[in-house]
Amino acid sequence: MNCILVHSFKLKKNARLLLGVFFLWINVGYGQNQAKADSLEIIFNSGAFEEEDRLKLLSRLASSHPNPDKSLRYSEELIRRAMALDSLVSLYNGYLQKGNALRLKGDLSEALKSYLKGVQIVSGDKTKSKELGSLNISIAGVYAAMGNEQSTVKYYKDAIELLKLMENRQDSIGYASAIENLGDAYNLEFSKPDSALLLFEESGEIWNKLNLKIGLAYNIGNIGLAYAQLGKSKEAEIKIQQAITMLEELGDYYPICVYLTYMADFSAERNEWERAFEYARRSLNLAKQNSLKEQIGDAYLKLSELYEKRGDIANSLANYKNHITYKDSVQNISAVQQMANVELAQKQRENELLDQKRRTQKIITIGVGFALFLIVLLAIGLFRRNIYIKRTKAIIERERDRSETLLLNILPELTANELKESGEVKASKIDSATVMFTDFKSFTSQAEQVDPEILVYSLGYYFSAFDDIIEKYELEKIKTIGDSYMCAGGVPYPIENHAVNLVAAAFEILDFVAKAKTTDTSLMSFDIRIGINTGPVVAGVVGSKKF
Repeated sequence: MNCILVHSFKLKKNARLLLGVFFLWINVGYGQNQAKADSLEIIFNSGAFEEEDRLKLLSRLASSHPNPDKSLRYSEELIRRAMALDSLVSLYNGYLQKGNALRLKGDLSEALKSYLKGVQIVSGDKTKSKELGSLNISIAGVYAAMGNEQSTVKYYKDAIELLKLMENRQDSIGYASAIENLGDAYNLEFSKPDSALLLFEESGEIWNKLNLKIGLAYNIGNIGLAYAQLGKSKEAEIKIQQAITMLEELGDYYPICVYLTYMADFSAERNEWERAFEYARRSLNLAKQNSLKEQIGDAYLKLSELYEKRGDIANSLANYKNHITYKDSVQNISAVQQMANVELAQKQRENELLDQKRRTQKIITIGVGFALFLIVLLAIGLFRRNIYIKRTKAIIERERDRSETLLLNILPELTANELKESGEVKASKIDSATVMFTDFKSFTSQAEQVDPEILVYSLGYYFSAFDDIIEKYELEKIKTIGDSYMCAGGVPYPIENHAVNLVAAAFEILDFVAKAKTTDTSLMSFDIRIGINTGPVVAGVVGSKKF
């Protein structure tokens, strides 16, 4: 158990270094270049550039300089000049590069402040999803180094959501990078390799789709680290060896040196000490061949640890001293700057002008594409508006039909139409119509002795049946008052045999009431009285509400 705990700690320490390398690759290319930084400094110090190019030159110096102290100085100057010129793009980049420099110096709290200022600049601007996504990845990396799992996961997920929008616009690298970094955090900072493997699977699909070998190499190596966390040392070694082979073909030696130290750890865990020392020495030699001072120091540290575990204190101490020497050398990497001649500076200037011309052409192309995009958006908007109008019209028509149906339930059709057209209904005299009233015997006395719910339910049952009978004989229901039901035949428009129809309806009502006494014992039992009269009537609508 103790051996596993020690191994896990060292795995996380080394992996954090690799995660940083991967992040820098996404933002500034395949590593920072000392010669390029020297050339840029020559141009900047000579003043041989146009004033409008100063911000661009400062931005490149801040992002490409390998010395974090100088990178910090250039980024702070970039921020001051961007504020004076009100250039939000340069101001954002200044705070991003300042945060990166502070992070490399180990000042995590100040790095976080710088990143958060960058967030304030681009927040609310929907065109800056990529920039905000990059800042969220940077902030998540700081929280990961601090061991704050909740904030780390939150900012990585925010970055993934933002960069997913860019992924839909054919910019999948940033999206895949955010997923890859979140997987690293789950695996190496918070010891959740199962969750990490799910994320590596997703990012791996994107790297495969893009056929981006550098992304695939890191992805395979990260899967190996997850296997190591799960205790699958053999599978982990296979994956990491595969990643090393791919990285050797790409000439990316920085992560190879780090992966080799993992291989040394795996071998030591299995007590294969000769192989462990071989991997550590191979990492050291590769780092020396490529002047990777930081990795030279790490390789010496790994050799020191291996010698200590074997009980060879003298060699352990000697390698540890070498580790300290190179560690200090890395921190002072830019003590001496190599100067270039005037011809090189002029050539660099010509290349800058050519790059600017290409960027201008690209901006014009993007502008035309954006205009076409707006036209398409406008067409889509009009199309959606047309669909919305059609849907709204259909809803209005459905509501109008419902209103008319409700009105026809209240008034006869001819009366309802006249009321809609003129707002009133003229009274008319009808020479011959038949009117019927019904009521229940002893209703009042019975109503006093039963629950209101039963009373209303019983009336509803009887009157609903009366409605069906009345409709069957083409009669008009006029109203109900308490237990009284009123209907008429021959109004508002004349019909033949209205008196016969109403009498037939009355007999059917009598039969229904009689049968109800024996079929449903939950109802109140009534005897019904019916009165019918035929003669002239005056018909009209009175009142302005509830006609």
